Amino acid sequence: MHGLINRAIQSFVCATYGRPLWLRVVESAELGFTEFEAMLVYDRETCLRAVEALCSELGRSRNEVLEDMGTYLVSHPNMEGLRRLLRFGGSSYVEFLHSLDDLADRARLAVSDLNLPGLELHEHSPSEFTLVCEPGLPGFASVLVGVLRAMADDYGALVMLAHEGQREQTELISIKLVESAFSQGRHFDLGGRT
Repeated sequence: MHGLINRAIQSFVCATYGRPLWLRVVESAELGFTEFEAMLVYDRETCLRAVEALCSELGRSRNEVLEDMGTYLVSHPNMEGLRRLLRFGGSSYVEFLHSLDDLADRARLAVSDLNLPGLELHEHSPSEFTLVCEPGLPGFASVLVGVLRAMADDYGALVMLAHEGQREQTELISIKLVESAFSQGRHFDLGGRT
C-alpha cells in the first residue's frame, strides 16, 4: 500500500487526536516504527493493523473512523492541497460528482504509483446518484463517504449519503442531493494564493 495513504492515516490521527494516541496505535499495531514515509510502499497488513489498532483505541467502528478520516482529508487546513485538487472537478457539486469517474487516473497523473480503486457514477435523476467503488483498497468507500460529505459542505450543497454495502465485488454509495445551493460554501479561487 502506498505510503501516502499510510501517511494520511498518521496525519489524521495526530491532527485529530494527538501524537500520544498515534504512538499508542503504533505500539498496539506492532509496526516497529513511528513514522510512515510518504513515498515508500508498505504491505497491506501494516496499514490494516494500524487502522484496527486505531479503532480499538477509539472504541469506534472501522467505517466511522474511516469516514472521519475522509472528512479530515478535505476539511482540515493541513490538507488544503487535496481540497483544491478535488475542487477542480467542477464548479458545482454535481459536476464534482461526475468528475469522480476520472479520479483514479488523475491521482496516477500526480503520483504514478498511487493506485486508487475505480469509481463509476450512475445518475438516476438530477438529484439521485449511486457511486460504485471498485475493489482494491480496503475501506476506500468509507473514506469516500467522508470526502463526499465534506465536499458537499465545501460547495454549499445539502446531501444525504449512505454507504449501501457491497454488491458482488463493488461497494455502493447512495447520494441524494437535497439542495445544491443550501449555504454559501467555502471560498475557492482557481488562481490560488500568491
